[in-house]
Amino acid sequence: MQFDVERSTVAGRPSLTVRGELDLFTAPRLDAAVDDALQGSGGSLVVDLTHTAFLDSSGARTLLGVARKAGAAGVGLHVLAPRSNGPVRLTIDLLDLGAFVPLVASVGEIPTGIAGRDAGT
Repeated sequence: MQFDVERSTVAGRPSLTVRGELDLFTAPRLDAAVDDALQGSGGSLVVDLTHTAFLDSSGARTLLGVARKAGAAGVGLHVLAPRSNGPVRLTIDLLDLGAFVPLVASVGEIPTGIAGRDAGT
């Protein structure tokens, strides 16, 4: 599966959908896409890992950096990582990434509304 980061909308919020393997070689592409997205996020951003086939420690480190950048920019971040995505959840759970990155397992866990207006909820 080829790696891609696609801009879209999830739960009424700007999002980046990650497809393929998020690893040492592709993590910088996600990082660059996040930098661009944070500038026009309207106070909220979703990183959707639903279609991510693999996550290594470099990808996990990038997600930590994304959480830090979003926090510094005052942007409400949600990282969507469904429990059904075993390869991604294995790394997330082994590294206890949820302690540092705002993870949600389903779209239903993301507060809806106008992006930015309720970013603090």
